[in-house]
Amino acid sequence: MDREQLTKLCRRFVAGELESRRFLAECLAATTSQSDEVAIDLDRVDRCGFPEVVFGEGKSLDAIKAAVRALNDQNQPVLATRVSPEQAAAVKSEFVDVEYNQVAKTLRLGDQPTLMGRVAVITAGTSDRPIAEEARETLHWMGIRTHVITDVGVAGPHRLAARWIDLQALDAAVVIAGMEGALPSVVGGYVDCPVVAVPTSVGYGASFDGLAALLGMLNSCAANVTVVNIDAGFKAGYVAGLIAHQKHRAGTSDGDHH
Repeated sequence: MDREQLTKLCRRFVAGELESRRFLAECLAATTSQSDEVAIDLDRVDRCGFPEVVFGEGKSLDAIKAAVRALNDQNQPVLATRVSPEQAAAVKSEFVDVEYNQVAKTLRLGDQPTLMGRVAVITAGTSDRPIAEEARETLHWMGIRTHVITDVGVAGPHRLAARWIDLQALDAAVVIAGMEGALPSVVGGYVDCPVVAVPTSVGYGASFDGLAALLGMLNSCAANVTVVNIDAGFKAGYVAGLIAHQKHRAGTSDGDHH
């Protein structure tokens, strides 16, 4: 709901043209777009700084198109995660300029943002790339500049040390690892920023589909490491993006790192 709509509703309420229940109902209706399968929170961008993100997994083709349509009609930039190629094709049949990342399974639609800040997205191995791509796409949607560093896991620690220069002047780092999940602790010892650790389900049997990495990261001895759920590239990207966005919105940095 924009300011003009809210002002008109308030005037009608004050004038006695609307009873309190109707006033509240119209306020709620104006901030939600609802179809038979989805109800999109259109007011979230005003409350939280960014629009609602669509989780594509399990949604019908009609539902995901309705969700994208609701956001796009309000000129809100669209990000959908865990989107299958079939769902992406359905959205592309209705909208132009859709960006679909098949590795990340993300879909973006809307004006390209002006990028600011700098967040590193770091993977232990190439098998972690889909989660890294989900984080990177999320950060791009939020308008945050990213620097991707891949395949620098602890099995070859010299690889991370060789990228020392790339770990400078960061607002945050997203570190993605499976197996024993040790990489975030190592990165935490190199950087002066928050590290958002993402355990992945990559690994052999005793990794328990990422549980071993999750527990290892939760027990990190690096004080700047925090942890999100297994394979949660979106959540890590979003948290890192909020950190960078708040920092640059507050004017503590010029957002132009080199």
